[in-house]
Amino acid sequence: MTSGGIATSYQPSHSASAPITSQPQTSILSDVDIYIKGLCKTFNGKQAVLKDINLSISHGQAVALIGHNGSGKSTLLRCCLNLVKPTSGTIRLLGCNITTLKSEQLRCMRSKVGFVFQRHNLVPRLSVLTNVLHGVQARKKGPQTWLHCLASQQDRKEAMAQLNRVGLAHLASRRVDRLSGGESQRVAIARALMQRPSIMMADEPVASLDPNAGEEVMQLFLDLIKDEGITLLFVSHNLEHALKYADRIIGLKEGCLELDTPSAAENIMSLRCLYNG
Repeated sequence: MTSGGIATSYQPSHSASAPITSQPQTSILSDVDIYIKGLCKTFNGKQAVLKDINLSISHGQAVALIGHNGSGKSTLLRCCLNLVKPTSGTIRLLGCNITTLKSEQLRCMRSKVGFVFQRHNLVPRLSVLTNVLHGVQARKKGPQTWLHCLASQQDRKEAMAQLNRVGLAHLASRRVDRLSGGESQRVAIARALMQRPSIMMADEPVASLDPNAGEEVMQLFLDLIKDEGITLLFVSHNLEHALKYADRIIGLKEGCLELDTPSAAENIMSLRCLYNG
């Protein structure tokens, strides 16, 4: 990291290979799950939300994305899935340039990425088990993915296993609108894991929870994806969460990449400067 707090390269702790920089060499791209080069996003032809973003995230890394409201964090996540079309630049997920994919190819690529939202996005009138089974829709089509009573025995068994992993197997038959916020987010995590994703993205996954529930859910979330070897990119406004749960922290400021650093306690001043500067 430079004296101004701007990182130009980052060496992940689990890799003994050459450092992965903002513009990785072709020889190491096989270990890069998320690769972004020259990403720009402009709305209405004039409002620049993202400005020349360059970064790469290695397989198995947990990366926190921080910054003020309006800095471009959520837009960056959505560009990564082509939910928001980039104005220019290249985005590769698992080695595939998603900006050039046709609709069916894009659907297939998105199925490999689990997305956990702040507001859970569950179907409130359906059961916990049915909501978890909806994660199968990323891999399968048809009515067997609509309700748990129509699902195959294998899919129901897998859904129950995911519920057990998040500690909610005993609530499988309960309607989602009778759950607490923390329970709902655990269901959303189980649903995302039903996709069998290679990458997980989360947009402030615990922001709507009370502090105790947020800590429990965030720790559970991290433990599960580490167990599966899943790459994680998550947005957070909580600096302590970024330091505790990420291997690496990326900071945006006014649409620019302002900080890229390992999540070590000695970097707390750089993080606070990003928010207060």
